Order: sequence, then structure tokens, then C-alpha cells
Amino acid sequence: MLSKTGVPTDDQIEAVKPSKERLAKGPVVIVECFQEIPCDPCYTACKQGGFLPFEDINDLPEMDFEKCNGCGVCIGACPGLAIFIVDETYSDDEALVIIPWEFVPVPEEGSTVKGLNREGEAVAEVKVKKVRSAGKNKNTNLITLIVPKEFAHEIRSIEV
Repeated sequence: MLSKTGVPTDDQIEAVKPSKERLAKGPVVIVECFQEIPCDPCYTACKQGGFLPFEDINDLPEMDFEKCNGCGVCIGACPGLAIFIVDETYSDDEALVIIPWEFVPVPEEGSTVKGLNREGEAVAEVKVKKVRSAGKNKNTNLITLIVPKEFAHEIRSIEV
């Protein structure tokens, strides 16, 4: 239960995942925001119209996955670090996962690190493909990871 452990339930995770058909089209964001708080930077950051308008500032973000191109602008805008990109089309057995990163050290491109699940447990060795600034938010980097495809929806952090 999220309120006691900080970890979303399987049902919460499934409710925010894009369809298999959309995942097969290329990179797309997954928004794991489960707390109703006054927040909407993801909506205002997205120039593609991928986030549906909020009726109330406390609403949870909702996506139009077909409009999302996986650009990642929303990742750096999210103060809760709750947005990730998954690209299952990278190869037959690997996916790309882009995560927000606000820690030091910043991993080096080409390095191999431990991929961690939502509970902080190491689940797979992953390779750091790219590190880039999230733009306006100078404290956030976007880390592109090459992960075994079966862990694309589990890995949400790394151990450097």
C-alpha cells in the first residue's frame, strides 16, 4: 500500500501503463503519480498535448498516450520524480528506460550499474546509454538505461 510503504500496488501500476499496442510504437511516458496534491507541471511542460487537461489542480495526471512522443520534457518538470519513459522497440531483447536522477555521483555513459525496482532492490544489471540535463531544472538529469526487456516496467532507479 502506497501510503504505508511508499510503493504502489500492482493495480496502481497497471492502471497507468500504456497499452501493449502503444508500447510497440516507440518511446512513451509512464506517470507513476498516485497522490492527489496541487501539482500540474507535467501538463504545462508537455507541448505535444499528451497530458489531458486537469479539471482540478489536485487531479492525478491522465495521458493521451497517442500524442506522447517520448521527448522527456515532462520528466524534468515533475517535482515528484514520478515520470519515466519506456521504449520497448529498442531491440528484440532490450528496452530503453529513461529515469530522472538528482543524486551524485552522476553515472557515466557506458557504465554498467544495478537496476533497482520500486522497492530499491537490485533486479538486473543495466547499461547507462546516455546522460543529459533535464533542461530548465538544472538539478535533474535524465539517465537513459539499456535494460533487459522483461525488466522495463520494473526498473525505476539505479545504484551507481
